[in-house]
Amino acid sequence: MSGSLLTTVLIAQVLASVGMFGVIWLVQVLVYPLMHKVPPAAFGAFEAEHQRRITFVVGPLMAVEGISVLAVFFARPSCVSFALALAGGLAEAVAIGTTALVSAPLHGRMSASGDPDLLGRLIGTNWIRTVAWTCRAAIAVAMLVGC
Repeated sequence: MSGSLLTTVLIAQVLASVGMFGVIWLVQVLVYPLMHKVPPAAFGAFEAEHQRRITFVVGPLMAVEGISVLAVFFARPSCVSFALALAGGLAEAVAIGTTALVSAPLHGRMSASGDPDLLGRLIGTNWIRTVAWTCRAAIAVAMLVGC
């Protein structure tokens, strides 16, 4: 990777990873707990609207992050150790895997059924994503600083 392309990729990775770090913590400590306050009769519609709106925030961040992680891993610059690139890729895989296999299906079930009892499971399992995106942000910053 050329110097300017490398810098661009690393900055994009930091912006996306730190962005997801901020979003996931906000969701974990504010948005999901406040969903307990939504009346049961309105819960399904609220959840569907949450999914629609949050996608506009996390979709672009996750796309940029994913592309950046792959670029750094497969065209790893010499200033990034293999261990750091691997750790970044694994943290990304955990975050995206948990989103696809656990969180998104739970959101779908909650909006379809209107069952607020599923919210406790979502909050509990969301800690996996919260830790993964926290690690991703730290790793992305470490890569940028190290280069």
